This record gives sequence, C-alpha cells and structure tokens, in this order.
Amino acid sequence: MLSEQCYKKIDRELAKYPADQRQSAVMASLAHAQVELGWLSPETMKEIADYIGMPAIAVQEVATFYNMYNLKPVGKHKITVCTNLPCALSGGVKAGEHLKQKLGIDYRDTTDDGEFTLLEGECMGACGDAPVLLVNNHRMCSFMNNDKLDALVEELKK
Repeated sequence: MLSEQCYKKIDRELAKYPADQRQSAVMASLAHAQVELGWLSPETMKEIADYIGMPAIAVQEVATFYNMYNLKPVGKHKITVCTNLPCALSGGVKAGEHLKQKLGIDYRDTTDDGEFTLLEGECMGACGDAPVLLVNNHRMCSFMNNDKLDALVEELKK
C-alpha cells in the first residue's frame, strides 16, 4: 500500500535509531504514511508494524493515543480549531462556530465534496496567538478572526 518513496522516508527515520530501537521511529512512520494516504487504516498500521518489526497492536496503541493521526478518512483539508480555555476565551469558540456555518458542517464532520473536515483540538501551545487552528496538522494559523477564516477557506478551495 505504501509507496517506495514513503518507505525511503521511513528508512531515514529508522536510521536515526539503533537497530534494537526501531520502534522509536513509529510516530514518524505513521506521519509519513498519513501524509501519503490521508489517513491510517488498520491495514496501513499493520504494514508499518511489519516493516518496523513491532506488534501491530503497539502501532495501533500509538495511533489511537495521539489525536494527530486520522483513523478514518478525512477531507483534503483538515481544520482543527483550538477550543481549550485560553483560545475559547479569546475567540476560539466563535471561530469554530463561524467555520461550522461557512462550511455547513459540525465538528467531526466532512463536507459532502470531501474538501474539508472540521475538528476541535486541545491546546496547541500558542495561547498568546489565540484563536489558533491547524490545517492538516502542519500549518498553524493565528489570530483567526472571521475575515481571516474566510480568506483561509477560499485559499484552501483553490
């Protein structure tokens, strides 16, 4: 299922650790697989487990513990809005409500066209920049007012 290019990235991660500590590369390996496939199916987690040489259940435990891993298909653009208390008090709740209305979905839903998934997130470590959100776990957006949210959605649609 994973491409040769993805396996090369996983091999680079594995090379960072001693041979008897290959499991240390599991988080990065899951991240590379998710970037390639968009989400982590049970089959993908088993494939990674077999490649790294660790029990499949151990890989699944890691993937289910961290919320950065998608365990079901998500939209092309996954937007995670911080609704933890500092962000909530600084506009995070309003930002989430604006995105729900703009996208026509609720949290944990995906638009019918498969473009957007909207999630609530816990603290992202940028309370001073609230409200904040993450796009596809890689891009943090700060001070998100309605105008900036609208511009972000339009940018992502292109």
